[in-house]
Amino acid sequence: MNEYTFPIMFGVLAGVVARLYMLKTDYRQYPTYLHGKIIHIALGFIAAGLGTIAVPAIMEKEFTAITFLTLAASQFREVRNMERNTLTELDKFELVPRGNTYIEGIAIAFESRNYLVIFTSLSVTFAYLIFNFWLSLFVAIICMFLAKMLMSGGTLKDIVDIEYVKPHFEGSGLYVDNIYIMNIGIPEKRDLVLKYGMGFILKPKNFNARTTIANLGQRQAVLHDVSTALGVIRDSGEPSLVPLAKRDLDDGRVGVFVLPQKQDIPTAIRVIGNVPTLENAIRMPTESDANKKGSMMK
Repeated sequence: MNEYTFPIMFGVLAGVVARLYMLKTDYRQYPTYLHGKIIHIALGFIAAGLGTIAVPAIMEKEFTAITFLTLAASQFREVRNMERNTLTELDKFELVPRGNTYIEGIAIAFESRNYLVIFTSLSVTFAYLIFNFWLSLFVAIICMFLAKMLMSGGTLKDIVDIEYVKPHFEGSGLYVDNIYIMNIGIPEKRDLVLKYGMGFILKPKNFNARTTIANLGQRQAVLHDVSTALGVIRDSGEPSLVPLAKRDLDDGRVGVFVLPQKQDIPTAIRVIGNVPTLENAIRMPTESDANKKGSMMK
């Protein structure tokens, strides 16, 4: 053993623990248990090793060894492609699909968490070599908090108010509040919709939120999460029983229609509120220079 043995071991351990801390299988059952988790833990171990070895390489003036970090970046980009391709294929067999926007958000998250592991291992090893074990332990704890903060983005309840509204028919048109959802001409299907259907109104808290929830991918994420958490009353080839989310073009509200197997309004509102605000759906038109100049002229 040499002077780098314990710092490297502790750096790798901190990185793997960080990856385990960020790895969670929730109600969506992804990543899958057990084999899906094994893949991500193994990748986390590789990322931790890369981040840890970088510090001794610099201290030994082996600067060419740092170039392998660029190789790591390209490899972890493949992690994103792997997740995207896997989820896209699986999405074809979902009764209520995730949608491409949601899938891309999941893929980006898995790639970025490997970079957080590299950062954790590098920081911990650096603190151990420059200072001592106790300071490196403190740095490891700080990195865990930082990883937790960066891995948990915003949720819908931060940008919208959620209200339950019972769906109703006007003729053969299905409405949630005054928002038209779809046309159902078969009386038996209308009875089924009235029996099991639930409606929710998402009221944006500001103009930016109005633009964000208008995104089709964000709306599809709501439908998928509610259907996953509460079940869905439909099968393939049942277009009249498809959950939908439509906009009110006047004020930007979104009407959500779902057919859950579990009729639990508080749980449904909580699930909708916890749907992640997708990075690719976020829009901030009020931050544009044109809007700012327009406000100043007024």
